[in-house]
Amino acid sequence: MKTATARWQDWASFTLGLWLALSPWIVGYTEHESATGNAVFLGLALALGCHFEAAFDESAPEWINLAAGLWLVIAPFVLGFSAVHVATANSIAVGSLVAVLAGSALSLDKEIGKLLHRRTADHSR
Repeated sequence: MKTATARWQDWASFTLGLWLALSPWIVGYTEHESATGNAVFLGLALALGCHFEAAFDESAPEWINLAAGLWLVIAPFVLGFSAVHVATANSIAVGSLVAVLAGSALSLDKEIGKLLHRRTADHSR
């Protein structure tokens, strides 16, 4: 069961997703199609995913959030918009925050803690 302390991470990620989806128009980089498309698609997916995730007790979607956050960090370089400084900074900042929030929520998951404990105990033998 997801703890109440993990739920705030869902809502913070939801807010970051909304920001990301709207940011091309707010900070003005709509002329760069790959940066805008990436921000809108991932922002809406993140916001919708976090909205539904907050309503349920599943922690598995946190892994998706972690992957999305890491993608956002490397996306400017992979998609070729690293020269668009505002879009790059936005993508890296939002991605970093989403990844940290997902990692924080995952660290509170008791099942993952048990799995990590078993793995470290197996390696220490």
